Amino acid sequence: MSFEFLRGTRVLDLSQYVPGPYATQMLADLGADVLKIEPPGGDPMRGLEPRDADGISPFWKTINAGKTIVEIDLKSSAGAALFAELVGRADVLLESYRPDVMRRLGFGAAQLQALNTQLIHAALTGYGATGPWADRSGHDVNYMAIAGGLAASGTAATPVTSMPPVADFASGLQAALTIVAALLGRRSTGRGATLDLSLAETVLGWQSMSLTLAARGAAPQRAAALLNGGAAFYHLYCCADGRFVSLGAIERKFWRNFCVAVDRPDWIARQADAMPQTALIADLSALLATRDAAAWESLLGPRDCCFAILLDATEVTGHPQIAARGLVHEVGDDQPRREVGFPARIDQASPSPRIAVRRITLEQAAAFWR
Repeated sequence: MSFEFLRGTRVLDLSQYVPGPYATQMLADLGADVLKIEPPGGDPMRGLEPRDADGISPFWKTINAGKTIVEIDLKSSAGAALFAELVGRADVLLESYRPDVMRRLGFGAAQLQALNTQLIHAALTGYGATGPWADRSGHDVNYMAIAGGLAASGTAATPVTSMPPVADFASGLQAALTIVAALLGRRSTGRGATLDLSLAETVLGWQSMSLTLAARGAAPQRAAALLNGGAAFYHLYCCADGRFVSLGAIERKFWRNFCVAVDRPDWIARQADAMPQTALIADLSALLATRDAAAWESLLGPRDCCFAILLDATEVTGHPQIAARGLVHEVGDDQPRREVGFPARIDQASPSPRIAVRRITLEQAAAFWR
């Protein structure tokens, strides 16, 4: 089955790489009709390694599945005219250029308003449309850096980058949510809206706890707080076979269950040790290093103590819980891809596999949505 909540909603996508395309894919998953407009030669993501036999990256195919693609040169008079027609028919326009690019292309706020008073224009930029960094270049690691998404994550010695890129995917979620809210609001106002969205501010929106601690003179330090490696009961440990496991026994009942299961009831009271719990972490590290990860799973999995083995990408789809939920689909023949469907069940049904990217000509685009 497919989700149809946004059926009849027409979305123009001018974005590239991950954040914008992820946002519009979610809109497509919810039933919207997405036309992605790429420059001559296509979204640069097409050329990312690895590439399939046709020279196109599987990542581009995956994140744009469910959409229709057309190449239009917006700098040409014919391309601009065609784009203007499409804007007039659209409900949503999402673009990820730097703040002044749309105006220089002839499609600033006033021009878009004149073409379509009901248009939801979502501008997804790195740092936002205003401010001293508005035109500054960046990628996920930069947005995470300035918005507080990296400083408190990692080992005591060094911060670490994340995989997948958090700002990219989180801002896609933020954009999709805000667009849906604007569409809902339009029902009562009859007017469109201009949405100023930012990758850095998406990360910033997740920082209230850390910023509050900083305001109180206790900014979180790496491997020193409850949720970033300072707690023995919320930590990653290496087992005898070199595999890692996760323990998330924050609640007292879960920690008690763990301690009883490993025959260390004397550790129960030590959950209250001051952070970072260096000595207790060392004790747990020594214990968990005595058995393979599978042996610990056999012991602790049934004991209700928030325990799980770290799985890599070759193992995830084989996990019984992941398999039972049916979100991962293998598509393609000679060079298969694994796509993850919209991460929700609606009326007890999982989403169907997405339709592969469909590429159309300029002539077909001219007739789109007529």
